[in-house]
Amino acid sequence: MNPKQVHPDSIAAQALGWVDDATRAVTMPIHVSTTYLRDPDNQYRSGRGYIRADNPAFDQAEAVITALEHGHQAMLFASGMAAATACFQALAPGDHVIAPKVMYWSLRNWLLGFATQWGLQVELVDMTEPGAIRRALKPGKTKLVWVETPANPMWTVTDIAEAAQAAHAAGARLAVDSTVATPMLTQPLSLGADIVMHAATKYLNGHSDLAAGVLVCREDSPYWQTLRKVRAYVGGTLGSFESWLLVRGLRTLHLRVRAACASAERIAAHFDAAHPHVAAVMYPGLPGAQGHEIAKRQMKGGFGGMLSIRVKGGEAAAITTAANVQMWKRATSLGGTESLIEHRASVEGAGTPVPADLLRLSVGLEHVDDLIADLTQALAAAHR
Repeated sequence: MNPKQVHPDSIAAQALGWVDDATRAVTMPIHVSTTYLRDPDNQYRSGRGYIRADNPAFDQAEAVITALEHGHQAMLFASGMAAATACFQALAPGDHVIAPKVMYWSLRNWLLGFATQWGLQVELVDMTEPGAIRRALKPGKTKLVWVETPANPMWTVTDIAEAAQAAHAAGARLAVDSTVATPMLTQPLSLGADIVMHAATKYLNGHSDLAAGVLVCREDSPYWQTLRKVRAYVGGTLGSFESWLLVRGLRTLHLRVRAACASAERIAAHFDAAHPHVAAVMYPGLPGAQGHEIAKRQMKGGFGGMLSIRVKGGEAAAITTAANVQMWKRATSLGGTESLIEHRASVEGAGTPVPADLLRLSVGLEHVDDLIADLTQALAAAHR
């Protein structure tokens, strides 16, 4: 199967059509060995020496994700955080990096804590402002620009092509967290990004039963080889069974993303239509949303399965709404088959830029009418 000649749906459904050579099984086996035999002359002609860097269980998942992202090569990690932080660990003390003010909270905390203690100069900018990245760049000093689009939990959109042009003009690399868009909607590498990251725990797996992360590069480089060393030395690698589960999840990625997008768009439109208990709906698919025109250019086939609502009545009303849902599940995470709701400011704690009245919604695969009805009754119960 030549990935360049095949629709992404077929790449995902057949996981590139791999067949086990030994048994002719259409599902690849799980490789669990931690070490591999040397040749008599002390060489490793198999290309494998130890599980952290050379696990054959990684091969199929990495190949499928590389094909979907139109990239050069992929690397699996034990979590999205392991993948994301590796991009910064591959830099040197004193390097300047740029990231969004509003982004995935755990990475933001890590950047402002551990990364700065290690000597990185971290600058957070409002990437919803035109030209913000270009103004923050320090030619020769900025080594990495980190973009998250759509950005958690406001779902703001950044122009990837514009960010890539600005970063490269200043001698920096662009890395994009595309977890929410998934490769079914956006391929950041094709828009000029150097690295794309996914918290594969979310949509790529899609079943809420494993933690995983992945990086994909547009081309080989010394930086990419340093990233490979970071993975091997730090040891944040995925297990063999988890790698197999990830391939299982990837086979239905196109169907799940398509369904989640359609439902999320309906839910966003329903509650955006002057609902008496909703102050605002945040979803890039809404015509008036921040970055909607950019999203139309760089998100093909949908605007994602994530949205947020701001509840009239403030924090208390938002928390009470979440307390009264019956079908939506009160839990952290996103991208699974079940729909999730959470009061995001409570999760992030002190210092969060997230409004106290905001509820984050991950739309799953339930019937959309049931999800709308459940959220409607929960909002009504919070305002009695």
